[in-house]
Amino acid sequence: MVIDAAQLTTPTGWALRAVVSAHMVAIVGQPVFAGVYLTGDYDSLLWHAIGADVVTSVGYLQVIAAIMVWVRLRRAWPFLVTMAVVAAETVQYFAGLDGALWLHIPLGVMTVAALVVQFIAVWRQPLLRREARDARAR
Repeated sequence: MVIDAAQLTTPTGWALRAVVSAHMVAIVGQPVFAGVYLTGDYDSLLWHAIGADVVTSVGYLQVIAAIMVWVRLRRAWPFLVTMAVVAAETVQYFAGLDGALWLHIPLGVMTVAALVVQFIAVWRQPLLRREARDARAR
């Protein structure tokens, strides 16, 4: 009998999945707004700035969700990955405000890629307590 990841994931795991998904949707818009700006629509820079605020805020919510996963499910990797992504986003945010595009653009690409990998990871496997996962493996 095959049980899929959705049936085994706890409510805390679902909360993390929801926040990571929202984070993913928000961050994917950022290169779009930047691209529209670079084509000459200078008003879209405002949308890029608003998007940066949204992405950063959702990232900080993701830190809280990842802490809950660590505490309740005893899974540290979501917190560690989230902190790396949020740290990169924070540096990128301030690089963008400062106009340091030499840092802002490549760090943005890496941040989007890292969040895509995290999105896949939290949806690919069930998020359950370590003991339950170990017992299931036997």
